[in-house]
Amino acid sequence: MSGEIETRLQELGVTLPQAPAPAANYIPAVVSNGMLYVSGQLPFGPDGAMLKGVLGAGVEIEAANAAAKLCAINILTQARAALGDLDRIARIVKLTGFVASAPGFGDQPKVVNGASDFLVAVLGDKGRHARSAVGVAALPLGAAVEVEAIIEIA
Repeated sequence: MSGEIETRLQELGVTLPQAPAPAANYIPAVVSNGMLYVSGQLPFGPDGAMLKGVLGAGVEIEAANAAAKLCAINILTQARAALGDLDRIARIVKLTGFVASAPGFGDQPKVVNGASDFLVAVLGDKGRHARSAVGVAALPLGAAVEVEAIIEIA
């Protein structure tokens, strides 16, 4: 590992996986006008497992919060693949978190905090961002959470 962000990840005990190929007709990240747009990332862990289900109908907030952290790890994985060096991240501008939610479930922000808290832990003030946390009826592959990012690059 090299660079400040990679060192911080190591201190936190986080190893970024290899960036997976897209599962459909899109690209995982696009650089345009000094910004990096990272496609929605699902909460695949190092073992390939993914939290599935619906909040408010069996999936607990704590488990979904941990899944949102995995989404943020996968965002950094895609950023590294697109930029070659995570230290090119100037700041996380915006996250949008999508939470599979049963009718009446309103704690989407508590779920997406898993991604937000992780990015601040890794990046400090560069990780503070604007955010939306949106409840949806269903997500790809039955995922409980999905997170996308807009990142300013240096």
